[in-house]
Amino acid sequence: MTSSDVEAANALKLEGNKAFAQHDWPTAVEFYTKAIEKYDREPSFFCNRAQAHIKLEAYGYAIADATKALELDPNYVKAYWRRALANTAILNPKQALKDFKAVVQREPNNRDAKLRLAECEKLVRRIEFEKAIEVGEPPSAFEDLNIDAIKVDDNYDGVRLGNEMTQEFIDDMIERFKNGKKIHRKYAFQIIKAVLDIVKQEPTMVEIGVEEGTKLTICGDTHGQFFDLLEIFRLNGYPSDTHAYLFNGDFVDRGSWSTEIALLLYAYKWLRPNRIFLNRGNHETDDMNKVYGFEGECKAKYNEHVFKVFSESFSALPLATLVGGKYLVLHGGLFSDDNITLDDIRKLNRHNQRQPGQSGLMMEMLWTDPQPTPGRGPSKRGVGLQFGPDVTKRFCEKNGLEAIIRSHEVRMEGYEIEHDGRCITVFSAPKYCDTTENKGAYINVGPELKLEYHTFEAVPHPDVKPMVTQLDTS
Repeated sequence: MTSSDVEAANALKLEGNKAFAQHDWPTAVEFYTKAIEKYDREPSFFCNRAQAHIKLEAYGYAIADATKALELDPNYVKAYWRRALANTAILNPKQALKDFKAVVQREPNNRDAKLRLAECEKLVRRIEFEKAIEVGEPPSAFEDLNIDAIKVDDNYDGVRLGNEMTQEFIDDMIERFKNGKKIHRKYAFQIIKAVLDIVKQEPTMVEIGVEEGTKLTICGDTHGQFFDLLEIFRLNGYPSDTHAYLFNGDFVDRGSWSTEIALLLYAYKWLRPNRIFLNRGNHETDDMNKVYGFEGECKAKYNEHVFKVFSESFSALPLATLVGGKYLVLHGGLFSDDNITLDDIRKLNRHNQRQPGQSGLMMEMLWTDPQPTPGRGPSKRGVGLQFGPDVTKRFCEKNGLEAIIRSHEVRMEGYEIEHDGRCITVFSAPKYCDTTENKGAYINVGPELKLEYHTFEAVPHPDVKPMVTQLDTS
């Protein structure tokens, strides 16, 4: 190792820092990786790359990099901090607790670390308490809820909702949400109950076509970015009898308007059950909602019972949609076993398992990601696995598919076509979390089943902070 190699490595690190400052996380990772290839004894290279991985939600990679930095320098406080954040993100608070303690031990006056340590201890206690009181399948959250008995005040200034959803109510609801208003909680309960009853009757894999004179739009993650969802509708048309929409999970969490998006999509589902299709994502789950904001948002804007009924409805959502027999749309990706077929998805009884757990078919459908290399690998997230182009090819050929369409990951251009055209990622939350300089995208599908890709930019929105309190990635 020469001094010129070290100099070159440091120059690459500085380029990585520039890309990071511009919120171009993938380019930052590339430069930090090149710096490490030149000189792999500098802990800050690994620690900086860990931070870029956190921004990309590659938490497994972030943990590995922070661990390497600590091997090189066991007193590197930033590495403990970043490893703790990554473990918090993948709902591993016990491991995070050790690292937050390590930070506080080395920096006893660090107020942020003390606060985070206290939050983490509280989270661990809560998880342990909830496990201790678990007793079988919980009763329906609607059992002790008399929706009819809830009175709407005379001074409520919105359109009233009867026993059926109307376009007039939806139009009014959109305007209310744009102006920072809520709908009455009675109406929220009515909407969620109606949609629960609808999606419970749908199969685990919904199978649809695109009829003559109609089109289908496939959207990826929207993550509480309500004003960007409205931009999709402005550019592409609102749902109608001739324009169907499929939302591929992760409607909620992270953004500031998760309840607004969920209620709007649900209202459309109630109005046109055969024109709005909703796949479950990994964020339509209790564990994620507790950490990433949706539970807190429901409590703040409505009440805890609204979260409970949403949770029940999320667990009833289908896990996949087969479009025209050619495209399998699911939130995460493919499986650890090559023998899995579409019939296995059809047979999966999602109602027996309300939460996806740490293994099995449901977890893999919600959590896995593609990788460029053949075979399967450990997940960069620390949850699930990664699958290569050969895995995708075998699955598509075995099941007569043209491609799988999935979401679950930021793509800087809003979408990406991988695995020789057989794996397509679509992500519909531009300028994700107000920090990533990515575009959003959606896919239009006509009766001939050709895919048309459309990208769009984020639009301005009110300065309302999201309710994510457990995960600050700074």
